[in-house]
Amino acid sequence: MAYEIPVTQARAELADLINRVVYGGERVVVTRHGKPLVALVTAADLERLQEQDAGERDGVISTVSAVREVPSAPGERGRFGIAAHHPAPPAGDRGPGHRGA
Repeated sequence: MAYEIPVTQARAELADLINRVVYGGERVVVTRHGKPLVALVTAADLERLQEQDAGERDGVISTVSAVREVPSAPGERGRFGIAAHHPAPPAGDRGPGHRGA
């Protein structure tokens, strides 16, 4: 459980808060209007968080790089293969829902 403290009080007690984190092993959450704003954690905790973030990014990158290109349907070179070709409507036909003048 983290110790919470308002930012105004944290300013006045910064040295004490640092000691609580470093020597007491506490995590301190600084709040503004009762909502978490920042946290004071040990450098070791920060390093673990950074390694975790890097591992998650690596997982996403390896997943995306594992996606292979799927060939298009025959005759649809350069297209997605799911696109349909729609010829232009005959002159005077403006499609469904069009109200003529």
